[in-house]
Amino acid sequence: MHRSVLPALVLILAGAVVIACGVGPYPLAPGKVLALLVGAETDPAAARVVFDIRLPRVLAALLVGAALSAAGSAYQSLFRNPLVSPDILGVSSGAGLGAVLGILLGLPVLAVQLLGFAGGIATVLLVALLARALRGGADMLVLVLSGIVVGALAGAAIALVKVLADPYEQLPAITFWLLGSLSGIQRGDVLAAAPVVLIGLAPLVLLRWRIGVLGLGEEEARALGIDTVWLRGIVITAATLITAAAVAISGVVGWVGLMVPHMARMIAGPRFDRLLPVAVLLGGSFMVAVDTIARSGARIEIPLGVLTALIGGPVFVWLLVRGRPG
Repeated sequence: MHRSVLPALVLILAGAVVIACGVGPYPLAPGKVLALLVGAETDPAAARVVFDIRLPRVLAALLVGAALSAAGSAYQSLFRNPLVSPDILGVSSGAGLGAVLGILLGLPVLAVQLLGFAGGIATVLLVALLARALRGGADMLVLVLSGIVVGALAGAAIALVKVLADPYEQLPAITFWLLGSLSGIQRGDVLAAAPVVLIGLAPLVLLRWRIGVLGLGEEEARALGIDTVWLRGIVITAATLITAAAVAISGVVGWVGLMVPHMARMIAGPRFDRLLPVAVLLGGSFMVAVDTIARSGARIEIPLGVLTALIGGPVFVWLLVRGRPG
């Protein structure tokens, strides 16, 4: 990877944030937004639009994109499978179940987010316990299959909750949340989710060299003195924590954790220590751009999950065709 890649990605991310803060019913030129952000402009109306309304949402999109991309990169390196995504262990389905239960019970937004976070964590704990009961927890295939089973059960429970929900008030709210949205984001939501994401990112950054060695294979990693069981547990816990925090504030947003690591791998190569920062910056820029389109591309807001699927499907097919032998 060329040394200019990371500075270029930082500039792209900064540019995406500035442009996103200027797009909306009260349009602002990028120069004015930049002046507001650095304190060189004091227009009170523009400052209120940027700092109170748009910037929290833009930062939330950045946080969600970076988190899902980092988790996807970690899972793909851990399982040595490029088709693995953050919901492979049922995290997204579990978080979705917790959130829709909160909506069904009529709880406030903060409680819904907390239930979504708790649902994601509880799902992975259940997956780990099930895999341990079946094969002692050391078989990665059993762990993945346990995640698929528990995720399917959570999906069935979500469908049951949708049947029981009030069709005029609760069902639209549940459907919209499951499709992903940042329309209700407040500054406090970002301040609550950011520390959790940073805590989850810390072990991935500190252990990036060991995670990269783990990608070479179980026996090779053990030969180099790495406790693979301990390391896998740390990586799964960290990636799950990051995913649950992102889903708790944005709803279920698919494709990001699957597609962005692939794109980052094309830029940085397979080494995890190089892949992680590229995926984080690329994912943040991608979600900021997608959220800007979602709130300004049509007369009504487009759910994030719809846009990421519309973009992710064709891009992933292109990646598969590009990587086809011959």
